[in-house]
Amino acid sequence: MSIRDLYVQDPGDRVWKVPASGAARFSWDYDDGRDRLLALYQKGKDKQWDANLRIDWGQEVDPHDPLGTPDESMSLYGTKYWDKMTEKDRGELRQHYTSWQFSQFLHGEQGAMVCAARIVESVPDLDAKFYSATQTMDEARHAEIYSRFLQEKIGMLYPVNDNLQALLSDTLEDSRWDMPYLGMQVLIEGLALAAFGMIRDTTTKPLPKQILAYVMQDEARHVAFGRMALRDYYKQLTDAELREREEFVIEGCYLMRDRLRGLEVLENFGIPHDEAAEFTENSEFLHLFRKLLFSRIVPCVKDIGLWGERLQRAYVDMGVFEMGDSNLDLLMAQDEELAEQLDAERFAAEEEARTAEVAAAVAEGARGD
Repeated sequence: MSIRDLYVQDPGDRVWKVPASGAARFSWDYDDGRDRLLALYQKGKDKQWDANLRIDWGQEVDPHDPLGTPDESMSLYGTKYWDKMTEKDRGELRQHYTSWQFSQFLHGEQGAMVCAARIVESVPDLDAKFYSATQTMDEARHAEIYSRFLQEKIGMLYPVNDNLQALLSDTLEDSRWDMPYLGMQVLIEGLALAAFGMIRDTTTKPLPKQILAYVMQDEARHVAFGRMALRDYYKQLTDAELREREEFVIEGCYLMRDRLRGLEVLENFGIPHDEAAEFTENSEFLHLFRKLLFSRIVPCVKDIGLWGERLQRAYVDMGVFEMGDSNLDLLMAQDEELAEQLDAERFAAEEEARTAEVAAAVAEGARGD
């Protein structure tokens, strides 16, 4: 079966071409570079992993309940449409919601891979080029993982959301070398981290929890990279140049906020667009989800030096201004620790199973004697 046969809607042309602009920059300064970035580069090399080996793909996933999250998490819950649904219908709705969420993760990771490669090409500093090369590999692995999960476990895909595609286009078409950092490392990666984290912490199913925990371990490094590079660079910019970046952040944040409604899913179930929009806007779970999604972006934006009056007003309007005081370093450390803890638990269980198997074999041999 072709991958295009799994798309719920026609994704359009097989290839999306985004016009490239800006210069490819070479650096002849092969000195040591910045200690912090080189340490992150070393960590990026040390932490490479194989998705075929680290993830237990043999775990079963019920496509009609892939995450095990409560019904309240679906914006249709409690409406007249929900009440008319059979259990089979509700299972198909869960499948579609998960497909839509993870499809956007997949498309975002491909975008991250392209942006990381663009950073390698355009950033002027060699230490940043080194780290971006490791991130490009990370993003390729993430796209591989989400593609496999969708194809083998969920059985359907959704096309890229219009708002996500618009932000990717704006990020890649800009000729300034720092914009792939700002658009991808800060906005798209920051929002993805929060979305991954919320699902990781609420799912009761082991395979998606494992996938998200391991991907987030990589993403924590990527956001740290964006913070380091942009914090240093933005100290050198004029007020006018900073305001231009803030305008980009404001527009990108509104696009990302509006991306999260999943109206495509409800429309696939025959619900008119206006009603679907009303249901999502009235969903208490979506309101909480939306707010938490900015828990990584707002403190990062503030940390790199973009905190003008208009940007602050936009965050007040979105109801996320107080997120600026969040401890981003603590959140990232927790992402790292949860992945390591999951590894330890899994390997301990495997060792226990091997020990029991050996003991059983010894006992069987003793009985045979």
